Amino acid sequence: MQDADGAHPESRPEAAGPRPAIPRTVWALGLVSMFMDISSEMIHALLPLFLTGTLGASVAMVGLIEGVGESTAQIAKVFSGYLSDRFGRRKPLILLGYGLGAGSKPFFALAGAPAMVFAARFADRVGKGIRGAPRDALVADVTPPEIRGRAYGLRQALDTVGAFVGPLLAVALMAVFADDMRAVFWVALVPGALAVLCVVLGVEDRSVGTVGTGRPPPVRIADLKRLERPFLVVVAIGVVFTLARFSEAFLVLKAHDDGLPLALAPFVLVAMNVVYSLGAYPAGAWSDQAPPERLLLSGLAVLVAADLTLAFVPGLWGAFLGIGLWGAHMALTQGLLAKLVAQNAPAALRGSAFGLFNLATGLATLAASLTAGLLWDISGARATFITGAVFALLASALVITFDPSRKS
Repeated sequence: MQDADGAHPESRPEAAGPRPAIPRTVWALGLVSMFMDISSEMIHALLPLFLTGTLGASVAMVGLIEGVGESTAQIAKVFSGYLSDRFGRRKPLILLGYGLGAGSKPFFALAGAPAMVFAARFADRVGKGIRGAPRDALVADVTPPEIRGRAYGLRQALDTVGAFVGPLLAVALMAVFADDMRAVFWVALVPGALAVLCVVLGVEDRSVGTVGTGRPPPVRIADLKRLERPFLVVVAIGVVFTLARFSEAFLVLKAHDDGLPLALAPFVLVAMNVVYSLGAYPAGAWSDQAPPERLLLSGLAVLVAADLTLAFVPGLWGAFLGIGLWGAHMALTQGLLAKLVAQNAPAALRGSAFGLFNLATGLATLAASLTAGLLWDISGARATFITGAVFALLASALVITFDPSRKS
């Protein structure tokens, strides 16, 4: 399988010279992701309690707000990726996306009714959708192919630092402000503003060229044909993989069922993201040296172990062992999947490719989480995690059958 530069990645000699440094723009994008995640997670760790306890919203309203927000983000990624390809510029859309995310934060603190939270969450998720595909494409644009795994691993590691620092800050600030959630939301403005500043000062655009005028939208069949079989195989692997990896909310529910107090629930995501963050860069470095199917199969094996641990090992220690393994499988696979998307899409269509990949896996996440919830209600937690392990084994079979390192 050839990468976007026409060479087979597994044949690249790394020992031919000194390894290139990770570009400044990748570091900047990692810091941007970290600051925005800190800002967002400070709010999201408390938002369900704020909606139900302070604003009197129903649990169904919480589900509606989250569902509409996430769906909107996935759809927006398709169009933003396409636009960044069409105009040959990534930074304006990245800045717009992070600007929307930062600009939505004051409205959480000001909200007097669930409708305002809905609007703020909608704007926040639209911003996430706008920035996601152009950002991931820009990492590939500015990074030499032989270190793309490290680049995606670094960005993912910094992003995940924000995912555990945010909830920890929320817990600490709730103690400082005597459980005043609005005060915590106001503080969340600071890292959001720092994220936008990092985009303005640290991110350098790279012209990728356009592919002509009058091109149809990327979701049209004529345009999809330009993304050939190797890319579609990566999408298929990503979808089946995602069906095995439902929402982390079920990890929180499992730990709570095993005795974790409600006030300490954020520590589930903290534990998972600490492991994820520590492992993301080493896994990215490994992906620059090893065949991709080896890492994918390793990650799937760890996911099976996580599911079986959560299904069969009792008590809080078993729950947190499974949660740690879950974070390890994320570290092994998430940056690698991004690298495979970039590697198997033409440079002029990278933004569209990331948008389509994110849409497909986002819909798979929704399906996986709905299935997991139904199984949990009908048959309990064990059935949910056993089903996840089965889907992970199916994904392994798909990787073995259509391994991403095979030449097309």
